[in-house]
Amino acid sequence: RENEYDLESFERERERKPKDKTREPIQHPNTMAPAMSVANKNFLGKRVVARQTRAARAAVARRNAKLVVKAGAYDEELIATANSIASQGRGILAMDESNGTCGIRLDSIGVENTEDNRRAYRQLLVTTPGLGEYISGAILFEETLYQSTKDGKPFVDCLKEANIVPGIKVDKGLVPMANSNKESWCQGLDGLAERCAEYYKQGARFAKWRSVVNITAGPTDKALNDCAYGLARYAAIAQDNGLVPIVEPEILLDGEHDIDTTLEVASRTWAQTFKYLADQDVLFEGILLKPSMVTPGADNPNKCSPETVAEYTLKMLNRRVPPAVPGIMFLSGGQSELESTLNLNAMNQSPNPWHVSFSYARALQNTVLKTWKGDDANVDAAQAALIGRAKANSLAQLGKYDASGEAASAGEGMFEKGYVY
Repeated sequence: RENEYDLESFERERERKPKDKTREPIQHPNTMAPAMSVANKNFLGKRVVARQTRAARAAVARRNAKLVVKAGAYDEELIATANSIASQGRGILAMDESNGTCGIRLDSIGVENTEDNRRAYRQLLVTTPGLGEYISGAILFEETLYQSTKDGKPFVDCLKEANIVPGIKVDKGLVPMANSNKESWCQGLDGLAERCAEYYKQGARFAKWRSVVNITAGPTDKALNDCAYGLARYAAIAQDNGLVPIVEPEILLDGEHDIDTTLEVASRTWAQTFKYLADQDVLFEGILLKPSMVTPGADNPNKCSPETVAEYTLKMLNRRVPPAVPGIMFLSGGQSELESTLNLNAMNQSPNPWHVSFSYARALQNTVLKTWKGDDANVDAAQAALIGRAKANSLAQLGKYDASGEAASAGEGMFEKGYVY
């Protein structure tokens, strides 16, 4: 009854006072919850007020807890490595072909696929004088990471002395996907953390994982999702072990589709990939991308100019890739040496939010292999061929490439249907 009297007195007192319609509720300095008037405190009692205050503070604490971001042990190193690779006028030499694929390359020049021949060819690549002026990173196969020159010098040391960051292919290859239209999925997550830790000890500082999307097979949602999720899990594991992950969902050139179809599929693929990368708390400043260029299918008779390829590719990337990512390192995907360089050059005619460069295998090595032919007497000429292609793509990264001096062989296509590493 006493409380009822107090409430009636309070209501009469409030009606006598003029109303200030502009007055805002007082905010509590700690909880940002509206503070209560003295009268309400008297009416509700100190116990109720204390309970409401605790609840408000707890709500604010929960909101703030969601904003906490924990830094990884390697974050600073990852960012430094990514930016070193994505440096002006330089790109990546991809020399991570599996032993089987390397054997196909050697067979094309009449050289037997033995460990010693593979070592000899890779020694030619990593010991090329002046290579570090145009190449910032080299992706190695596991065998190559542990190999040395004929004189016993580790390949990793050869690269480091040339200011080239050693990298490593960490996936275990593509296998058929069950209940799909001849699609595939990439294996290798099992034991990946332990392998990455060992590769880091051996001197590797970045990693590559290649998954693929096949337009002629759909692509189905399950294949696309598996590709994106696998890349995100790999990226998180690699960063946790000190390796900058190269994220590579390759849109295969196989097919007769037009460039607009490629744009649509690439846009879907990168949207899913970045969604999963974010879900896995991957540090965007510590990754590199290795996308396909947006082109028509290899069997489409309507070829596009470098300017058109650049327009479509940059349109897709600007819509999907955050500017926090340091570098876009394109794969050649079976394009000729000349075509891949011309397309890269066209993409660097205006400023981009990221370093736009190359991570080529065949588009850097095709002429090198044909020049070498497995003969030690041809090593100098083969290394000169490598420097020539590396310099051409370095100029393309700067937007200053001129194709007028190119040999006719540079325009020979290298597309292989159903290509595997």
